[in-house]
Parts: sequence; structure tokens; C-alpha cells
Amino acid sequence: MACIDPVVISCVTKHECGSQTLQRVAKQLQLYKSPDVDGDQDQNDLGGGPICAINDTTTARNEQFSSADWRKRRAAVLICLFEGPQGELRVILTKRSMKLSSYPGDVALPGGKTEEGDADDSATALREAMEEIGLDSSLVEVVANLEPFISLQQLLKVIPVIGLLDRVEDFKPELNSDEVDSVFDVPLEMFLQV
Repeated sequence: MACIDPVVISCVTKHECGSQTLQRVAKQLQLYKSPDVDGDQDQNDLGGGPICAINDTTTARNEQFSSADWRKRRAAVLICLFEGPQGELRVILTKRSMKLSSYPGDVALPGGKTEEGDADDSATALREAMEEIGLDSSLVEVVANLEPFISLQQLLKVIPVIGLLDRVEDFKPELNSDEVDSVFDVPLEMFLQV
């Protein structure tokens, strides 16, 4: 986890996550410095995020990056964390539908493109989670946004939104079969091991 936007951090006591583990996570996330995800920097400057590590040799692709309007080419994904039965942090994942034209059958976080009516990146991530897996946004406490990354296939700036699900037992998945084949969860620790 790199940078987190303290402006996006809502008051942890809004829903007052009952789990001490989730409360600690929320407080730790508040310590990160915000990345510039709203395009205040020059739109041709892709910043210091993961895109800088990409070695793309084609001139056409480089021109696409330099001319992209990142404010219009935006998406968000929800990193929805909850406490498992042994007190471990777990994250909700989906298996994308085989019907999709991009990344069919891949394991992914719920999320998608920003729509005109979305107030912010959190609204995008929560709306997409509701549309894809039936996750009611009132169950999720959004605590932070992480540093964006670039989706190369669709040329989108993707903002990961961290949300905490205190009452996982209240989440009753309802899958949109056009977008998702299955929903499951794994220990967050899987992603933190090197």
C-alpha cells in the first residue's frame, strides 16, 4: 500500500466498525499521504505510479499515454476487507464472466468505469460492487483511496478504494451473471507476502 488520500477517509465512527482489527486498519490507513489522482498535475505527467515501470517500446502506445485525458478515462475498484473467523483480514474477489470482452474469466476486484453521476471514486467503486455482486454500500465503510494505476488494455486510470465490511454476515451476494461468474474471498495476507 503506497499512498492514501486523507480527504477521502470518512470518519471511522460513521458506522463504527465493531472489530478492533478493522478499527486498527482504518486508523493505520489514515497515516498515508495522498497521491494526486484528480489531475491537478499536468495531464501528460503520469506521476510516479506503476505506469512508470512499464517498458513500452511502441510509439503509438506512448502517444496514447501522453495524450490520454485521465479525467475522462477513469475507473475504480473496491478492495473490500473484512475480518475472518480466526481474526484474519480477508478480501472479496470475483471471477469475471466468460461473456466479457476484456479479461474474461480473470480473478478481479469488483469495479469499473466512472459514470457521469458518480460523485467520486468511492461512489464508482461502491456502485460497481452493488451492480456486480449485490454488495449494499451501506454495509461498507470507505476509509481510503490508494495510488492509481493504469490499465493497459483499456487505457484507464484505476483508483483502488479501500472499504471495510464489519458485518460480513449481512452481505448476501447477488451476482450479475453478465459480469461475474462467482464471488469468493481470500486472506489479505496472500497479497502481502513476497
